[in-house]
Amino acid sequence: MAIVFPLLPLALAWLWRKFFQPPKPGATKNATYECGVESIGDAQIQFRSQYYLYAIIFLIFDVEAIFLVPFAVAFTGLPIGAFVAILVFLLLLLEGLVWAWGKGCLNWAR
Repeated sequence: MAIVFPLLPLALAWLWRKFFQPPKPGATKNATYECGVESIGDAQIQFRSQYYLYAIIFLIFDVEAIFLVPFAVAFTGLPIGAFVAILVFLLLLLEGLVWAWGKGCLNWAR
């Protein structure tokens, strides 16, 4: 079974190709796109990696801000240990922001 189980789909795929694939490639089969709009121009556009860094940093701090909402809602009923935990969390976020700023990830004018 250990040999038949992986080889059976491969054999079925080979048989499917043998009976249903056209014998010789044509113009349609060799076309870049079989349907849709033909591409015009160069496919490679240069983007500044700075935009990706901004997006990643935004996502990190945005998602982390979601974790602050439950703390803010239940602030008065939490013990001191929860306060210390959220303080450590905020200090780690601040450290990440200082690191990104120090690396120059937040400078628009480059």
